[in-house]
Amino acid sequence: VELAESGGGLVQAGGSLTLSCAASVVVGAINCMGWYRQVLGRQRELVAAITAGGRTSYVDSAKGRFTISRDNAKGTLYLQMNNLKPEDTAVYYCNADSVTTAQALGMMWNGMDYWGKGTLVTVSS
Repeated sequence: VELAESGGGLVQAGGSLTLSCAASVVVGAINCMGWYRQVLGRQRELVAAITAGGRTSYVDSAKGRFTISRDNAKGTLYLQMNNLKPEDTAVYYCNADSVTTAQALGMMWNGMDYWGKGTLVTVSS
């Protein structure tokens, strides 16, 4: 499975961005998908995750501001980010089927793990 993120950029605090992740397969065939972010020098953090059926999980800092969704027919995963804060600045990665994504959704890991190359989101104050 190949994943390609897009939609990152520079936005002012309080603004919005929508990230997209195009998959090389129909995303309905992928058990679970997630958006992670990483700041230089820090561990990659799971921000939001979603099952094939649409059940979601969010890190506390994203609740109420971010929405993860997937278009199973188009093969695309989305992350709508509203009310962005400077601390949201990071490289955002799309993931399919990592053990962390599965565990966040209460699912059994299927042994797979796929990542995109990331897209940079910069939020200015």
